[in-house]
Amino acid sequence: MKRGTRSRDGRGVATLLADFGHDLPRNPVQAPNPREARLFRQAPRAGANRPGRGWSPAAAPVSTWRMASDQAPVFWPFISAPGLPPTGAQMGIDCLSGGSFYADPLGWVMSDSVSVSNPNVMCFGKPGGGKSATSKAFLLRMTDFGYRVLILGDPKDEYEPMCRALGVEPFTIGHGLPARINPLDFGPLGKGWADLPAAEAQRRSAVVFRRWLTLVRGLVGSQRLGEHRVPFGPTDEVVVKAALSHITGYTSAATRLSEPTIPLLWHALDQPTDELITECRYRDRRHFLDETRLLRDALGQLVSGVLSGLFDDHTTINVDWTAPIQSLSLSRLQPLGEDAVGIALTCLSSWGRAMREVAEPGDLRITVRDEAWKQLRLGVEAVKSFDEDLRLSRKDGEVQWSVAHKPSDLLSAGDQGSQAATIARDLLHLADIKILHGQDDGVADELEHLLGLGPIARDIITGWARQRPGRALWVVGSHTYKVQTVLHPIERQLTFTNAAIESAL
Repeated sequence: MKRGTRSRDGRGVATLLADFGHDLPRNPVQAPNPREARLFRQAPRAGANRPGRGWSPAAAPVSTWRMASDQAPVFWPFISAPGLPPTGAQMGIDCLSGGSFYADPLGWVMSDSVSVSNPNVMCFGKPGGGKSATSKAFLLRMTDFGYRVLILGDPKDEYEPMCRALGVEPFTIGHGLPARINPLDFGPLGKGWADLPAAEAQRRSAVVFRRWLTLVRGLVGSQRLGEHRVPFGPTDEVVVKAALSHITGYTSAATRLSEPTIPLLWHALDQPTDELITECRYRDRRHFLDETRLLRDALGQLVSGVLSGLFDDHTTINVDWTAPIQSLSLSRLQPLGEDAVGIALTCLSSWGRAMREVAEPGDLRITVRDEAWKQLRLGVEAVKSFDEDLRLSRKDGEVQWSVAHKPSDLLSAGDQGSQAATIARDLLHLADIKILHGQDDGVADELEHLLGLGPIARDIITGWARQRPGRALWVVGSHTYKVQTVLHPIERQLTFTNAAIESAL
């Protein structure tokens, strides 16, 4: 008999038990599991055959479309690389994400989320592509964050308007002008020498003499011996170091050192003392003069050559290092040739390094090296000097900003396969930040070879970046960004470099 059914007398089991106060046990009833919401539902290829469901009597054919990264955001918010933190100078628009692009080289080095290990920047671009405007906009905007700018050689006087806008009169180097720069300047390390402990005096002397040897090596190596550069070997280094020690008085443990100059060094080698000859291990005066003839002639060219009177005397300018910017204009040297400008840049590089050897904590600097390729063409020693500056930037907390036309300009430092060309090629790896403005199609292959750029990045540089000044591909570590620099109207006036062309029309 089923539960709850009536018996013949009309009473069932459940009713009978209920009369005595009992109930039959009941099986628990489980509630059905709630159905999870479905984001996507299966639909026929032609669509659901209901109104408003996109039904089509025939299936759409599948087609393949290929597009560039700047077109992909039409279908999906496409971002090619992780965004950079919003610190530093706001440069313009990141055209891939649509947001603002900020440049902060030292901040990127300190950030674990950005694959940058050094703050050096190399800015490339053909004339008229906007590399000068991008550089100046960065410098102007970084001064708001406490950075000070040093223009170590302005071959075209492009930075003079910006200096005057910041209330600083740039120094001008040229024949007939009062400004003199001594590349063998002691710098801040020479102050208070008499009161220094012996250990500190020895440490400072090692730093100063090392800088001087780097400079002399580069200056001697800049001179030509036929089709080759004048060599500078270990023996030459011993002679020069000994001569500088005698000139300064360091050999005799003088409490107050005398500052050397290029003419004083040349004279010490051309009229050597008996002590110098003996110290350098030569038999006699004739032996000394014969063995150092090439070295003395190379230094003599610097004393009596085209740059005589510019870098062969004590420094006559008083630089205010607390000013927001300082610049040394070199346009008056352009008629003397590229080698003369390159030698001047080498001298200024050594002098600028001296001024930065003692820096207070938090003294943030940006050193600009415009037309850097002219210095690199002076030979392997000049390339080594430039290489040293880039390697020390991380330790010194300084941003080295180099400007050139195209990456292959660095390879013009020497013949293919030479030591100079090899070191110059490695310079690209000492700058984790590269700004690549528009280039002609002819440099596409070298961009691929030297920088390892893919076809999309290469097409951006030779295509999109050429359509408007200020467009550039920023290579920050291992990531790339399409950036359009945006200038304020005042900045546009300060960065305008076509004034001469405009006035001629």
